[in-house]
Amino acid sequence: MGKAGRTGTSHGRLGHALSGIAVAVGCVLFLGAFVLGAVLYQPYTVPTDSMDPTVKAGDRVLAERIDGKDVRRGDVVVFQDSVWGSVPMVKRVVGTGGDKVACCDKQGRLSVNGETLDEPYLKDTGPDSQPPFKKTTVPQGKLFLLGDHRMDSVDSRVHLQDGDHGAVSRSAVNARVDAVAWPFNGLGMLARPAGFAALPGGTSDPGPLQPLLVAVVAGAALILGGAAYGPIARRAGRGTRG
Repeated sequence: MGKAGRTGTSHGRLGHALSGIAVAVGCVLFLGAFVLGAVLYQPYTVPTDSMDPTVKAGDRVLAERIDGKDVRRGDVVVFQDSVWGSVPMVKRVVGTGGDKVACCDKQGRLSVNGETLDEPYLKDTGPDSQPPFKKTTVPQGKLFLLGDHRMDSVDSRVHLQDGDHGAVSRSAVNARVDAVAWPFNGLGMLARPAGFAALPGGTSDPGPLQPLLVAVVAGAALILGGAAYGPIARRAGRGTRG
């Protein structure tokens, strides 16, 4: 066999080895990220339009499983409380234990501990965008929850009328919504609202969903690229011999 033939064989072996490594690494990335995502996240179907336009009735969302103690103001959470209903609900946390929550100023804006909030995610803004309610102090270990469609949301404001049921226990929280997965025209990550960042404790850090999605896509690309090497190399080899 000539030198050129030996070189070609050597390059072919190296290419096959690299393609095998690419497929192996791709499988680890793809399967690892997929399994980890299934452990960390759970899909939910939003039951009402009370969180419109952030999420709408029928939307499928991906929510990170978290402990109630990790909840921060501004989080959109999934929770279940028998007083609020028999199915998991989705609302936004606007106050935590010890906070003084009030609504509204002349512009119809909510305040927490005397700080007026900018809430660009609301369905409507302005003086008539949300019904006023009496100032309340959130009990320790509990959360004050509101919908983003303030004119059409059964939330902590309504349950204030039921005595101590206006706030929900942190332990009632199952997960924090990170993204909308369906429908495709609403697909995307939920941003952490900047309006709560200046308050003590700040806002929560983004969940690991984006890195997991990158790992899944990269893994799939490596698997497909590595698997495609063999047919491409054989076709190139036949062309060279011809």
